[in-house]
Amino acid sequence: MLKKITILGGLNKIGLPEKIQKLEIQAGEILAVVGPTGSGKTQLIADIGQVAEAETLTGRRVRIDDGEVNSNEDKQKLRYLMAQVSQNMNFVIDMTISEFLMMHAQVRAVPNPEMVLKEVLAITNHLSGEPVTFETNLTQLSGGQSRALMVADVALLSNAPVVLIDEIENAGIDRLKALDILTGQGKIVLVVSHDPTLMLMADKRVVMKNGGMDGICYTTEKERHILSELVKTEKRVNRLREQLRKGKSLRSDYHEIDHHEEEELKLWQEYLYTCH
Repeated sequence: MLKKITILGGLNKIGLPEKIQKLEIQAGEILAVVGPTGSGKTQLIADIGQVAEAETLTGRRVRIDDGEVNSNEDKQKLRYLMAQVSQNMNFVIDMTISEFLMMHAQVRAVPNPEMVLKEVLAITNHLSGEPVTFETNLTQLSGGQSRALMVADVALLSNAPVVLIDEIENAGIDRLKALDILTGQGKIVLVVSHDPTLMLMADKRVVMKNGGMDGICYTTEKERHILSELVKTEKRVNRLREQLRKGKSLRSDYHEIDHHEEEELKLWQEYLYTCH
């Protein structure tokens, strides 16, 4: 059972050593990877997914349970520990959802696959808007439905102990439910996000700057209180979105969303790019 991942720092974009030279993520932890566009978030996730051994542009090294990667064969085996869910994910294979999930269940030697597949489908439809069935062809899925299916697959079928999530706030699914589902499996979860709500759902966040790991912030009790308020705002926004999706008109006197809340979210985003 994987216990932790350790990232040993390399160099930032201008060739200087990263301020954070050692970052450890324990089993069951959520790490948010935050920072402005272009700050190096996706590259950090890529280094972890590749189990980097100083061969990437950053020169970082990744350790699995403190073990070094001694060969390409070892590296290939270690990559099976990683599962990734990104905002850009679509299927091109011509088969039904049932065929795809059963094939994956057989590869993973999942006991009682029929029961598990029903749970996967239920979670998929819980996360996405328009429901799908086992007979739906993968090529017919929208981007949001594809990502909802992969979240459910990673949560219940994949035995990968590490999940890498890249900006699912733009994935067209209920991202808060998705993160709840993935983190409920005892996995190490790394979340790249610009979303203050997702950032604060993490145990800690690594702040990226100029291509390097610039700081580590631990989520405080004050921030957890702020998170509860952000979740309430999120639920109000979702209710409005669902009404509009169903073709309903909003009343002119509907003031459930405070007009300052959108600006407040932007301010919190900037706040979370630094440690306090």
